[in-house]
Amino acid sequence: MADAASRLRSVAEQVLGAPLPVRLRAWDGSEAGPPGAPTLVVRNRRALRRMLFKPGELGLARAWVAGDLDIEDDLYGVLAVMSGLIWERGEDGRTLAQALRDPAVRAAVRELVKLAGPPVPPAPPREEVRRRGHLHTRRSDRQAISHHYDVGNDFYGIVLGPSMVYSCAYWEDDSTLETAQRDKLELVCAKLGLRPGQRLLDVGCGWGSMAIHAAREHGVSVVGVTLSQEQAAFARKRVADEGLTDRVEIRVQDYRDVRDGPYDAISSIGMAEHVGAERYLEYARELYGLLKPGGRLLNHQIARRPQRDESAYSVDEFIDAYVFPDGELAPIGTTVTQLELAGFEVRDVESIREHYAQTLRRWVANLEAEWPRAIRLTSPGRARVWRLYMAASALAFERNRIGVNQVLAVRTPESGASGLPLRTRVWQN
Repeated sequence: MADAASRLRSVAEQVLGAPLPVRLRAWDGSEAGPPGAPTLVVRNRRALRRMLFKPGELGLARAWVAGDLDIEDDLYGVLAVMSGLIWERGEDGRTLAQALRDPAVRAAVRELVKLAGPPVPPAPPREEVRRRGHLHTRRSDRQAISHHYDVGNDFYGIVLGPSMVYSCAYWEDDSTLETAQRDKLELVCAKLGLRPGQRLLDVGCGWGSMAIHAAREHGVSVVGVTLSQEQAAFARKRVADEGLTDRVEIRVQDYRDVRDGPYDAISSIGMAEHVGAERYLEYARELYGLLKPGGRLLNHQIARRPQRDESAYSVDEFIDAYVFPDGELAPIGTTVTQLELAGFEVRDVESIREHYAQTLRRWVANLEAEWPRAIRLTSPGRARVWRLYMAASALAFERNRIGVNQVLAVRTPESGASGLPLRTRVWQN
């Protein structure tokens, strides 16, 4: 009888309908696949049972988080060659249901069942979100934010570095992660036209970096809101250490409950992805209502590519179960339209997609450099979630599967005077 790796390779190629571009190493020590190719390690039969009981991305994710599947050395290499077969097949790619109509594929699945051992479904890893209730209520949003952000400030300190900014940095050739994050914060402040004495609302303020930068460098008063208790505690300490408690207030508060407007400016950096399609117009209208006439909004948000049939869009299973519960991505055109429907005049859209790929690769490097400590601070499964999520996202940004955009919008008054300069950009050849 053939060894486990050869049998697995044959099964995988039948199901995928293409040659397997990675090398496999199985639990019995056997190997199969192209020599020198990145190696995918199947540590035990439980990995197969996970994929049989949850075919598709969620089964693979569970096996990865539990440590039943691993990647030897070249994480980006395996993800790069596998993405074309699993994540980038497009809307016309063969689904699993279509594949199972092929008798050869059905035979391959029967072989996989034999290899998998006892037909008992393994329990999901404890890091997986347990679903309850409706999406995007105040309660469900608090739970989703807590799952993602209340992992531990020390863990995020490893990943993000001293800046503690959890969004796309803005890079020059000689930037460090810290200087690139500082430049991103300064870019947001410049687009908002912040001046001493103004009031800024920072929606989804994270660990306080934007609020502190705006108050310290531009003399504004800032209210930062977050749903994460851990973020708020950390941000308040930073504000106190900077001597800015007279100008920066950090609240644990839903943006829908902010009632002390109007503000001169609003920053929303990496928060709108949590809002959801059904609530997005409400989000835009709430922010519009919190601005003074002539006030500016800077909305920094990840976007996906549009689909021919938008009703067929579904959230990535791995991201939804382990990273951003209830998070949804929208095409940039949809975001602009919703902001305009709320009353905003959209004045500038800047794509900084390549910048996020660089940021994510730095975060992965930070995590890998302190892997043993990261595991101690969270759990092996949680650290594996973040490593896979950030590496796969870096490739997705590099390949234009997703993007990130800064949208500058104005609550333009009846007079039509936007308050913006005639030229807002300087282009270089």
